[in-house]
Amino acid sequence: MAMQTFEDWMQSVQTTVEKALSDLLPPAHRLPESLHEAMRYAVLDGGKRVRPMLVFAAGELVNAPSPVLAYAASAVEMIHAYSLVHDDLPCMDNDVLRRGKPTVHVRYGEAGALLAGDALQSQAFVTLSRLDIDPARVFEMLRVLSEAAGASGMCGGQAIDLDSVGQTLTLPQLERMHRLKTGALLEASVFMGCLCGRFPVGEEAAALYAYAEAIGLAFQVVDDVLDATADSATLGKTAGKDAADNKPTYVSLMGLDESRALAEKLRRDAHHALSPFGGRADRLRQLADLIVQRSA
Repeated sequence: MAMQTFEDWMQSVQTTVEKALSDLLPPAHRLPESLHEAMRYAVLDGGKRVRPMLVFAAGELVNAPSPVLAYAASAVEMIHAYSLVHDDLPCMDNDVLRRGKPTVHVRYGEAGALLAGDALQSQAFVTLSRLDIDPARVFEMLRVLSEAAGASGMCGGQAIDLDSVGQTLTLPQLERMHRLKTGALLEASVFMGCLCGRFPVGEEAAALYAYAEAIGLAFQVVDDVLDATADSATLGKTAGKDAADNKPTYVSLMGLDESRALAEKLRRDAHHALSPFGGRADRLRQLADLIVQRSA
């Protein structure tokens, strides 16, 4: 049987995750309707689903069942969506466009957006708690995802980001910020996929950690490049906002060409890290290419 093309595989994962998310989120007609509508608006019908695809690609390495992967991928995407809802609030980045449509606070008000983000975070952990697999693996998934989302991960990175407006960071400081703000959840996506099956050990575990670190940082480097070079229609969010808000980025510190070169180096690092897996990790390699070579 011919191997499914990457494009067909992506479409299959996106369709599976979209259905799972729709089923796992509270129905819009259930009280309180406005909260549930805002939650579904924030999550459904938008986004590239890179994190869920990482869950599925990593899960394929350990022959994890698709229904289990769908739950884990949905939990990760709920956390990601909640972070975007809160990042867009006037007290944070004050943005009005996300995924090509008005941000949640524009559509549902600031209080509605705040509650929708809070509820999505909780719903992610409710989703994982419903997994009918070894409780020890469920516990580890809860730990991995909560650490990636909290003060030692995404929230910590966002706090550093807000404190850094108008400041000049060194490259190590900028890298630290982005490894927390963006990289932590991308890395967690890889580990969550593996936890849906039997997590690799030894050389293979080290390879996964190295891969996850490379793509986690690469994603943000490319985001910085795109913010400086693409338009809002292409990005689905406001372009040029980092420069307008006087935020430190890889482009502001290194310049455009060096930032692109760094992203390419990280892509090669990700490929190299996966060598212990041979062809079994081709989907992860293709996702590294997608992350670095994307145009939005």
